[in-house]
Amino acid sequence: MVRTSQLPAVDRTVHFEQISQFAEKVTIFTNELRDTILAPRPRKTAPVFKTGEIAEMCNISHSQVQYLATKGDGELPSGTAAGTGRTRTFTLEEARIWVQKISDIYQTPLVTRVKEPDGKIIITAQLKGGSAKTTTTMCLAQGLSLRGRKVLVVDLDPQASLSELCGLYAEKDVTPEDTVLPYVYDQDIEGGLEARVQSTYWDGIDVIPAHTELIGAEFHLPAMQKVRPGFRFWTVLRQGLEPLRKKYDYILMDTSPSLSYLNLNALMAADAMVMPMVPENLDFISSLSFWRLFSDVSKSFIKFEKDKKYDFVSLVLSRVDYGRNSSAPIVRAWAQSAYENWLHSIEVPASSVMSTGALAFSTVFDISSTHSAAKSLQRVRQPLVDYCRWIDEIYSEKWRNAQ
Repeated sequence: MVRTSQLPAVDRTVHFEQISQFAEKVTIFTNELRDTILAPRPRKTAPVFKTGEIAEMCNISHSQVQYLATKGDGELPSGTAAGTGRTRTFTLEEARIWVQKISDIYQTPLVTRVKEPDGKIIITAQLKGGSAKTTTTMCLAQGLSLRGRKVLVVDLDPQASLSELCGLYAEKDVTPEDTVLPYVYDQDIEGGLEARVQSTYWDGIDVIPAHTELIGAEFHLPAMQKVRPGFRFWTVLRQGLEPLRKKYDYILMDTSPSLSYLNLNALMAADAMVMPMVPENLDFISSLSFWRLFSDVSKSFIKFEKDKKYDFVSLVLSRVDYGRNSSAPIVRAWAQSAYENWLHSIEVPASSVMSTGALAFSTVFDISSTHSAAKSLQRVRQPLVDYCRWIDEIYSEKWRNAQ
């Protein structure tokens, strides 16, 4: 009889203390990885634009751009001559000035509004992670800024992915004091939410970043209901963002994939909602669950919000796989049946280029036309440009009629 020695059982028990130790370990690893991926500093830089791109953005000819750039009257940025001088390059800031001064896009005043229409608040929301929600938020901000708009992005997700897309090391450059959290704790805090606004590498986009400690809002807001009878927890962000409407054309809020207290605040502060969705079975089911949950949790306070409305709710199919074996056609048909005119006709194709290497922390708008991947990414960028135009034309009409 041959005896076989038994291997000792593996103890897979994990105590909270171990989780804390593991978190410290992976934090070091994460920081080193970020340094590797995003080096050398500066971590992110804005793209540059060629003469032809300025012409397209302003809806004028290449020769008109060349003439106006070399006119020498100082009214428009001249850019930098390249090669023989027939082509020029322009910084992002210069490109935005061209759009604001030359294009036929209606421009809101560039100074703080007094009697002008307020800026609009748009939320991107989705229950399922991996829906391109954060990337969509950043792309909307960039696309709208390229139409001459001043944009504020507010990161409400403790994972702080939007903050990273804005060029911030979420745990190195951001503290809890830099987020919406101090205002959530004390609505009378000096400076309000405006004191939390930071500039970014992208001209025309500012950010209120996120931090892992944003989770504290999920304990504070319900606690305040018990401490202060009549406390309307769902209005805190709306009140805080109101003064910022005078300074920005658009305020875009990126939320976590949940219906948290903070996200309910965002939903009640928003004028409109964008819901990106990957056309796959589970993503579609998750999108439907969002509405059931939102309806259920809002019953406790909806009686106080009888006039609440959204200018639009727009479901956008993202990361669409057009391959033969893709589930996109079936899910698209389901979405058309369920969402009807809420489903937008514009779709954003999938792209493997953006998920690899140094581009992993970038968007399609970050890539200059001189980049080797620029042509292959154009098919992803163009639908986003068109979608930004669709949003902006809705509000341009409202702003113009309000004059």
